[in-house]
Amino acid sequence: MPELPEVETTVRGLAPVLEGQVIERVTLHRADLRRPFPQDLGQRLTGARVTGMGRRAKYGLIETDRGDTLVFHLGMSGRWRIDPEEIGKHDHCIIETAKHLLALNDPRRFGSLDLVPTGELAEWPAFAVLGPEPLGADFSARHLAAAFKGRAAPVKALLLDQRVVAGLGNIYVCEALYLARIAPTRPGGGITRPRLEKLVAAIREVLEAAIEAGGSTLRDYARPSGELGYFAKQWRVYGREGEPCECGGLVERRVDSGRSTFWCPKCQR
Repeated sequence: MPELPEVETTVRGLAPVLEGQVIERVTLHRADLRRPFPQDLGQRLTGARVTGMGRRAKYGLIETDRGDTLVFHLGMSGRWRIDPEEIGKHDHCIIETAKHLLALNDPRRFGSLDLVPTGELAEWPAFAVLGPEPLGADFSARHLAAAFKGRAAPVKALLLDQRVVAGLGNIYVCEALYLARIAPTRPGGGITRPRLEKLVAAIREVLEAAIEAGGSTLRDYARPSGELGYFAKQWRVYGREGEPCECGGLVERRVDSGRSTFWCPKCQR
């Protein structure tokens, strides 16, 4: 599933071709993805000018001068294609401007498109419950200390809770915990403030490096330009079960709630 770095990479790839452009036509090739499209999606977007691009957690945001924001989620396999040579059977939504054609391609159809009044985004149900952005000023060791206080749940599970911090996914939590040398099974409430400081720094470092690399290539994820993300080449523990850690230990894998956790028991405590 595309995670925060993949969505951020997608937004940055779309911005140069969408910002400031008028949407001339919207074509829907089906009525839904994970859930139905807004019935008036095409009508409300046609003629609107794109005034900005953004991201919240794992959602991309396309703001318009009509007072609405198109909110997209890429689901398991979604991606935007810019000026494809031909429209394929999995290109479910087509947005055309005077200069470009963008196709939302989603073979598994776990993605979504919603049109939300821009002034109501913070109260939109999917956003109202979210914690702070991990790359934002509100995300800090102090925030984690408060969120983890008295909690016996494993730190990895807490970091994956979108109410604690928005947008973190399995790959990047594994990588950040490794970088901070914290065991994914350690109870969150028992982690000291200095170690939380290291964890916050590690989360930011991992996410920024992943964004710089264009995300990770999982299954058929690619940037809007068609290029693959290359952060997978920088993985320190994820997907490396049985391989040597730089500390001399071996990377292990365990399954928690259906998710694979990769870590080094020797250096992560």
